[in-house]
Amino acid sequence: MEFVPTCNFATLDVFVPTTQKPWDEKRAKHAYRRLAFGANNAQITAALSQTPENFIDSLIDEAINLSPTPAPEWGYWSVQDYVDNDLVYNDELRRNQTSQMTFQFATDILNEGLRARLVKFWSNHFVTEISGYDCPSYQFQYYNMLQRHALGNFKEFVREVGINPAILIYLNGFDSTNNEPNENYSRELFELFTLGENNGYTQSDIVETSKALTGYNVRTAECGEITFDETTFDDGPKTIFGQTGNWGYDDVIEILFTERGNLISRFICEKLYKYFVSPNVNDDIITQLAADFEQDFEIAPMLRRLLKSEHFFDDNAIGVIMKSPYDLTIGFLTDTGFSYDDNQLRSFMNINDDLGQRLFNPIDVAGWQGNHEWVKTDTMVGRWRAFMPFFNFIWEFHREELRSLAIELSGNSNDVYYVARVIVDWFISNGLETEDAYGVAVDTFKLEIPENYFNDGSWNLNDPEAPRQIVTLLGHIIELPEFQLK
Repeated sequence: MEFVPTCNFATLDVFVPTTQKPWDEKRAKHAYRRLAFGANNAQITAALSQTPENFIDSLIDEAINLSPTPAPEWGYWSVQDYVDNDLVYNDELRRNQTSQMTFQFATDILNEGLRARLVKFWSNHFVTEISGYDCPSYQFQYYNMLQRHALGNFKEFVREVGINPAILIYLNGFDSTNNEPNENYSRELFELFTLGENNGYTQSDIVETSKALTGYNVRTAECGEITFDETTFDDGPKTIFGQTGNWGYDDVIEILFTERGNLISRFICEKLYKYFVSPNVNDDIITQLAADFEQDFEIAPMLRRLLKSEHFFDDNAIGVIMKSPYDLTIGFLTDTGFSYDDNQLRSFMNINDDLGQRLFNPIDVAGWQGNHEWVKTDTMVGRWRAFMPFFNFIWEFHREELRSLAIELSGNSNDVYYVARVIVDWFISNGLETEDAYGVAVDTFKLEIPENYFNDGSWNLNDPEAPRQIVTLLGHIIELPEFQLK
């Protein structure tokens, strides 16, 4: 594996605040940007009332204790449950159900913190595309699996993934029989799900594993339950990672984790590190995390160690990951605490689709590559324009929330320089690089208001023009390069 040098040499020791590295708003917001999708002022205040260690534990415990989203009425339907004989109506109903499930995912991203953050991660690891299986019930069952295993045991997660109906259809496991074993799933099991590309497996391992994964070919009806049929199972010897026997599905999982556990643990720890900490990997940190993870493949303890560490809270870990479209839009909505309705959330979902992140539909089986792939010449203008409909909504229906945000963040200061700066810093992980940059922000915030109003102290946030000043400043902030980072 190739490792990119990092400037973060802090350890995995639990982060204990010091004068030089305090537990402050900056670090609390860093945690919320990485472990959830932002936080409002009240959440940051509550976080700062705890120790960093207890705060991280509380986020992880909350995620573990969340119940899965309840199954919709159609969560286990097959086509036989669509009783109307009107095919056009049924097609429209299935499209509506798919939209309903996708909207549920977006709602959970907004409300469920770390659990949703991890579900989003795993949906981009164990990739399916709804267009590849086209069953709303399979979509729900796939999502339910991600929720249940998000902070559980990775080995058991992998075991369930391979017989999940969305995966069986998407990666051709359903078509894999003893007469024609299909290699798609066995290849992705090693390359994308557990080991990494060209890491510890051979083409022969893929071929032999594909034989062991045959047999899941019986379906009660389209979109119905998929079960095992021993008559289509390859009932013969297979050699996988040097182990020979009449292996079946469960045997593959046991052999994989026994013979390649060290490679699996390193691959998964590195991927989670890049997602939560930095695209630039510290090899020593990965080695330590992987050694623990390999013992039992429990996700939560490994993440507790990483996320409570000096390494996670180090200055060099803050503001170094490019925001995804959902980080950009949902993060802004959460950070402001502004009102929204279902139409506004759907508008953000449509914008995120246009920016390249359609929930339940990553770009291919390898998923979104993230980080700098999100920000390109042809997407920057779209990222800026993403907020215009929402600004219009706030301006028309919830204008006073603009004023309330500024009053809350600044303590109702009448110092225009301080108010502008505190608003900027609320949205920018590491602040702006130069005083000149802050000067531009202040000038933008002032609008055409006469300078003497600011000099003699007569201006304040109760001024009738204040909401317009604030929305103008927000428009400036979202176009700053620093706003693209979390």
